[in-house]
Parts: sequence; structure tokens; C-alpha cells
Amino acid sequence: MFGISPLGWVHTISSLPAIPLAIYMLARYGRIVPRSKPGLVYFISMLIGSATVFLIAHQSASFVIGAATIVLLLAGYGIGRISTFGRVGVGKYLETIALSLTAFLLMLPTVTEILRRVPDGHPLVTELNSPILLGAQAILFVMLIVGLTAQIIHLRRQGRLAAFASPVEISAE
Repeated sequence: MFGISPLGWVHTISSLPAIPLAIYMLARYGRIVPRSKPGLVYFISMLIGSATVFLIAHQSASFVIGAATIVLLLAGYGIGRISTFGRVGVGKYLETIALSLTAFLLMLPTVTEILRRVPDGHPLVTELNSPILLGAQAILFVMLIVGLTAQIIHLRRQGRLAAFASPVEISAE
């Protein structure tokens, strides 16, 4: 079905949980939160999905996206463990940017593959330079820029509120 190999199905099915988890965390927390249960499942799903792309990819862009996703994923989950970033106050910003980029890098090939495979036998897009595909990718890019901007503003506001909060209020978080 849809011209997907068995290994391709493993790649696809393992990647799928990351999409609703990213949406959930973005809606609930305003960002992808690595040190949470949904964040752990997101990490595992993204890692399996981005690692298996090397076994099924046919285009060099797929290898670049897979490698960039792995690097950003490891950076996003590792930044919080480096105390230097926490002391400087940029850790959450770098973590948020890196993990938002992983969600973008997941959605870019996802949308491309859906448009190139659905409906089965008569896909909406047959060429990589199709206006429909390029428009969908442009929308994803705009969503990334708007989303990152909103996340940065949200983090800045949280930081300002924490500066004015009493120690009792901070410990309740």
C-alpha cells in the first residue's frame, strides 16, 4: 500500500507518535519539554524515525534531514544537562529552538511524502517542484518562524514573572 516497504512502515509508524506529542506539548507547555513523559516518548519516536531514514532514503536531502534531526534532538535533550547554559540563562531558549527545529524537520518530509503518495495511485503531487508542495513547505516554514517567535516571547514572559514571584510561588512550580 502506498508503495512503502516493510522497513518504510517501521520508519513511518515509529515516527508518527512524535507529531501528536509535539502538538500536545506545544499546546500545554508552549514548547517541547524534554524532561517529561511525553518528551521521553517524543525523543524515542524521533530518534527511531530519524535513524531509520538512513536505511530507506533515496535522496541526499533525506540523509541531511535525518542527520540534522539527530544532531538537534541530541542537542535539545542535552542542553538542559549542561549547567553553564542554565547559569547564563540561555538553556531553555536553545533547547526550545533545537526541539522546535526537530518538529519542523519531521513535518517537512511528512507533508512531502503524504502529498506524493495520497490518494494511493493518484497522488496530489508528482513533482518535487510542484506549486502545491512548495506552498505546503512554505506554510510549514512560516509556522516554524511564527511558532519560534511565540515560544521565545512566552519564555521571556515566564522569566520576568519568575523574577517577581516570591520564593514560595517558585517552589510551588
